Amino acid sequence: MVDNKPTGLILTRFLSIVLLGAGLAACGSTPPEPESAPAPESTPYTLEEPGAGAEPEKPVFKPDYPERYVVKKGDTLWDIAGRFLNDSWLWPQVWHINPEIRNPHLIYPGDVIVLYRDADGKPYLTLEGSAGVVPEAPRGIETIKLSPRKRYEPIEKAIPTIPRSIIAPFLQRPRVIDRDELDDAPYIVSSYEGHLISATDNRIYARDIQDEQIGRYEVVRPGRVYKDPETGETLGYEVLRLAEARVVRGKTGADDITTLNIVNATQEVLNGDRLLPIEDHALDFNFFPRPPEDEMNGHIIAVHNGLSQIGQYNVVILSKGTRDGLEPGHVLAIYQDGDTARDPDSWLGFHVDLPDERAGILMVFRTYEKVSYGLVMEAYRSLHVNDKVTNP
Repeated sequence: MVDNKPTGLILTRFLSIVLLGAGLAACGSTPPEPESAPAPESTPYTLEEPGAGAEPEKPVFKPDYPERYVVKKGDTLWDIAGRFLNDSWLWPQVWHINPEIRNPHLIYPGDVIVLYRDADGKPYLTLEGSAGVVPEAPRGIETIKLSPRKRYEPIEKAIPTIPRSIIAPFLQRPRVIDRDELDDAPYIVSSYEGHLISATDNRIYARDIQDEQIGRYEVVRPGRVYKDPETGETLGYEVLRLAEARVVRGKTGADDITTLNIVNATQEVLNGDRLLPIEDHALDFNFFPRPPEDEMNGHIIAVHNGLSQIGQYNVVILSKGTRDGLEPGHVLAIYQDGDTARDPDSWLGFHVDLPDERAGILMVFRTYEKVSYGLVMEAYRSLHVNDKVTNP
């Protein structure tokens, strides 16, 4: 007697595949919607139509966006945009304001943000009372037309794009230097009365100060070495700020020793610590969020304070810098490697690689030649060092 079970099994699987293919073909031909079904009036729009074969872009505006929002002290542009937009970094593309009223890039507490539609029905965000938006007055109240006038407010009072307090220390002080700059920097050789550890108000002695016109220095100590995880290239050296030191006496003696006093020490100062000139410059917190012009593929190579897991508003260091075209304000998407899964239809137990998953968004706020500092603006899961960054 012949056993037909294997043949029957093969025939069953063949018929299943044929039926599955027919089902997929039927699903691919979606019937058109009736012409009488109008689109909802509040349907958000996308900035660009997706190309053929591309995945459809998600709407720019959230379906439950507020009709109006009053700006409050402590808000950031990123947070405000998140109330209206699915992607906060698209704010500049849908923002419109009359430049005659105020600096068009600045928003102040008390301003009212509304969603306005132009004559073609295209929505954009603007300030109430500008760009053709006239606030509706309650019925029965007389409307008085006033002549426009300019209003001036200090820039410091404007709403920043991202939190000032988090990024201020990284904008004020040098954080990453190259090997040559580190080797050529002046260094501390000793302190008054030979103390091994110096602190605020202590006197120290340094060598190799070349420019005697510089009177203020930062006392720093080399920290981590940043390397490209793919090529192994050394990208820079982190320096830890320990204190500020001021010159009280120029070079003296055969060894050209310069005398300085320590001020504002935050950590102990040791012999061998380096000195870097303090650079005074104005801080700019009003970044213009936008994607990089060129394709960007890098990694998170470190996180400030050495955290093992990264979340919203953590400062991270990236393996790309100005030589790669990265600029302050550039927005990058964070991706994590996809898992591997066993193929259930593989008799030999083969595994397949799953796609990388988007895990967050960051904005670059400080750049150097080979590395950059970014602030994590959104984190959909715990992030880690070596996560990938690319164009959003």
